[in-house]
Amino acid sequence: MIQSLRTSVRFAAGLQRFLSRTLSPDECRELVADRLRRRDQSFLHTVEGAVFRNDASPYRPLFQLAGVGLEDVARWVRQDGIEGTLNHLYEKGVWVTLEEFKGRRALERPGLNRPLTARDFDNPLITRHFAVQSGGSRGPRTLLFIDFAHIEHEAAQDRLFLEAFDLVGRPMAIWRPVPPGSAGLKAVLRRAKLGIRLERWFTQTWLSASPSEFGYLGVTYLTCLSGRLWGRGTPFPNHVPLDKAAEVAGWLSRHSRAGRPALLDTLASSGVRVCLAARDLGLDIRGTFLRLGGEPLTEAKGRVVAESGGRAVCHYAMAELGRIGIACAAPEAIDDVHILADKVAVIEQPRETGGRRLPAFYLSSVHPSSPKVAINVESGDYGVLADRECGCLMGRLGFRQHAHTIRSYEKLTAEGMHFLGAELLNLLEEVLPRRFGGAPTDYQLLEEEDHGMTRLSLVVSPRVGAVDEARLVVHVLEVLGSPGPGRKMMAEHWRQGATIRVVRRDPMTTGASKIQPLHVPQKGDAP
Repeated sequence: MIQSLRTSVRFAAGLQRFLSRTLSPDECRELVADRLRRRDQSFLHTVEGAVFRNDASPYRPLFQLAGVGLEDVARWVRQDGIEGTLNHLYEKGVWVTLEEFKGRRALERPGLNRPLTARDFDNPLITRHFAVQSGGSRGPRTLLFIDFAHIEHEAAQDRLFLEAFDLVGRPMAIWRPVPPGSAGLKAVLRRAKLGIRLERWFTQTWLSASPSEFGYLGVTYLTCLSGRLWGRGTPFPNHVPLDKAAEVAGWLSRHSRAGRPALLDTLASSGVRVCLAARDLGLDIRGTFLRLGGEPLTEAKGRVVAESGGRAVCHYAMAELGRIGIACAAPEAIDDVHILADKVAVIEQPRETGGRRLPAFYLSSVHPSSPKVAINVESGDYGVLADRECGCLMGRLGFRQHAHTIRSYEKLTAEGMHFLGAELLNLLEEVLPRRFGGAPTDYQLLEEEDHGMTRLSLVVSPRVGAVDEARLVVHVLEVLGSPGPGRKMMAEHWRQGATIRVVRRDPMTTGASKIQPLHVPQKGDAP
């Protein structure tokens, strides 16, 4: 209780300082450019303070096993840059799996077995102004401490994003969960720091007044009240559940009809729901710009937005590190992002999974304001990572590393057979809607335990209408079973075991209102 009170006092004091002045466009550019110039020093400062001067760091034993000291890291950074240094460290065994980083598995190496919790990776260099929770996309939600310096940094990046896409001056709204989730509150704070008015804060989740979450309610209302007192026009959250997407579509339609199409910041699946609601109700939302996140932005989702007359882009983020990539205005793919090298570093390393060798992304925190300390942390994702000159604003500022076609390599496993998440994503978002009707967000695969057996539930939304369930299962197995004898064998194994069953209801959402096409239910998920 005393710790909670101290955190509340720090939040209130930090919030007033944070809101007392806004960042000008020139300050945003200089802030981002300066941090990009000083990324080597920032990285070394983080490694020294959060690892080598922190006896509790879980990275300390990894560096000791590798025989690597701070002077070695500094020498490699001078010679080979940060990414080269991270590759050296990876080769010497300095890396962490996603399960270890989330505290779900002990740190195990030859001669080392250290129990872990997610809190072990907390950044000791930040001021803990307030606490939020991760989105729970890959397991239970974890507590994250946020420093206002981190929010200010991302606010400056936000300004560059708005300029790159010519969005400055547009009406803006978010449809994001309230705390304990982090995305909505951070979006509100970033806009306030820029002095940009946010018209509406739609939220998929209730703002709870229960004793366990009363602190989150206080943080939310203090933020909104303070924003109004400082003249930022910060809106209070308005609960709009997922099945009421028409309310958000109506707000967008009013602005489109007035000749001022709006910007909506929301989850990818929520954005699809808005566009479908607009179509079903005959609402005109042409010109709307959707900044989507939380889930993969695929071609299928992009088509739904385009058919409504809007445009969709995405950022790339991880709750524990914040934003990793920001949308490119001259993209090679629908989810093309600039890696934000001023605050993170990304390298690729091969990973064997599902019988395939994939270029897995490993993430490291560069800037000392990161909520967690990451050094070669497995992200659970792979994709196309490359340097190129795109010519957009972010590229001209020096952000040359791009990533796109970002997918999870997590897999569903049942009866000893498994298929990669990326393979199933195409099935759920492209193949099934084309054959049986519906939209990319109308199908979901759940991995569940049934009397000790792993079963797969194919969830089909009632929106799809009447479906021949037997034909649906047969078609799923036919698609999964081709091409190749190995895949055919796995699909046949699932057919014989009656592993897949059809469930008619809306897909499940996580505690942060995300709809994951590939989902293992967790406590707090909503049907």
